[in-house]
Order: sequence, then C-alpha cells, then structure tokens
Amino acid sequence: MKDFLFIYKSDYAAMQDRTAEEAQAMMKRWMEWLEGIAAQNKLIDKGNRLYNNGKIVKGDGIVTNGPYMEIKESIGGYSLIKAESYDEAVEFAKGCPVLFAGGNVEVREIDPM
Repeated sequence: MKDFLFIYKSDYAAMQDRTAEEAQAMMKRWMEWLEGIAAQNKLIDKGNRLYNNGKIVKGDGIVTNGPYMEIKESIGGYSLIKAESYDEAVEFAKGCPVLFAGGNVEVREIDPM
C-alpha cells in the first residue's frame, strides 16, 4: 500500500461567486466523497482547505507575499490517501467534487524519508 497526496486546485475567483446554498451543496459533495474513500479504509487524513494568502520564501532569504490572486489556478487544499497503485489513486481522484467546479486534482505519491 502506498500513500498519496491529493492537491486540489481551482479558480479562487469562481469559488467566491457561489451562493451560500451552492457552497453548502458543494461541501456536502466533498464530505460524501471523502466518506466513500474512508469506508474503504483508504483515507489517511481528510486534510484541510488552505487560505489564499501566504508567503514565498526563496533560497536567497527573500520573503515575498504570495500566492498572487492574479494567478488563475490556486491550491485550495489537500488530502492524504492510501492506494495500491497510482491507478487506484487516480480512480479515487476522478470522483473529487473540485472536478465538477472546473478545478483539478494533482495526485502525488509520497516518498517516505
């Protein structure tokens, strides 16, 4: 069994245009999707949403504000799952609600240290 990181990316501006009812319906879809993975004992950590502000730290010690709102696609959150293979992890990702809102899921295998 391997561990995978799902990184959820979407257009933050589009997310802001949702009504409260749409946001609530989307949260319900997320919970149902994650519960489906958990029911298979494959959810390590449901993860969290991320704020849209942050800092960029560069190798030369320079710290800047970021990520920038002008960037169309931003990282909105993450989850950790376990799967037998990349193929199984990708199959889980295909059901992610972010896909139905114009976003995408980056699937990355975790390389234990």
